[in-house]
Amino acid sequence: MPNDYSIPELMAVFLARDLCDGEVLRVGVATPVAEAAVRLAHLTHGPNMELVFLGARMNVAHLETIPMPAFGWDSRVVRWAESYSDTGHRFDRVKDWSNNVFFIGGIQVDAHGNTNLIGVGPDYRRLKFRGPGSVGTPTLSTHVGRYYIVLNNHNPRLFVNKCDYISAYGWGSGGADARRRMGIPGGGPKYCITPLCIMDFAEESKRMRLKSLHPGISLETVVQATGFELVIPDSVPITDLPTSQELTVLRTRVDLDGRLRH
Repeated sequence: MPNDYSIPELMAVFLARDLCDGEVLRVGVATPVAEAAVRLAHLTHGPNMELVFLGARMNVAHLETIPMPAFGWDSRVVRWAESYSDTGHRFDRVKDWSNNVFFIGGIQVDAHGNTNLIGVGPDYRRLKFRGPGSVGTPTLSTHVGRYYIVLNNHNPRLFVNKCDYISAYGWGSGGADARRRMGIPGGGPKYCITPLCIMDFAEESKRMRLKSLHPGISLETVVQATGFELVIPDSVPITDLPTSQELTVLRTRVDLDGRLRH
């Protein structure tokens, strides 16, 4: 196993391994770990995956490299796309939502995976901090077969007891039937991936549960960095490391500029 990987590379490899061939992977803007993960999965084990970046839908497994654009999108996306629409997403044309996968971030995340991209503060007219906005996140997180919460930070300001606003309804106030009670059809969040650890959701309560710790990260560090009480199993493994082959593909065919290593 290599020992010169970065934490963002570790996160991208973990996520790539969980993606399945034939799935439609929908990636938003400014999500470098998710962008790298879907490209890595496409090149290593998903030749029949479809990658959707904004309006561009593509299958590019035949290419030697699938570089990551500098700002999440550029003209190369259009060049490689099988189809492209500049009139926005047409979610009403999606035929099989269960085969679609999405990736979201958040400026707040609570214990049941509800996330906030809108802003922080009790008065929406005078927010203390304004987020990027929800854009298509509510629609996609409602319908896709599953989605992943992928975060660049892990601290108590981000992981809170209650989100000020909800952009993506994860598991509501808890319970395996939380989404069904609200009439929300999608599969909900599967994992929350951060620079400290991987978390999933307990089967019955759907409360966030520690799945693995990244190498060198202690349980106490994660507990102190989380603003709510996590479900902690009796035994917590270390996140599986990237292989040399995965890092080679990631660095020479995907992340050519080393964005995940900076």
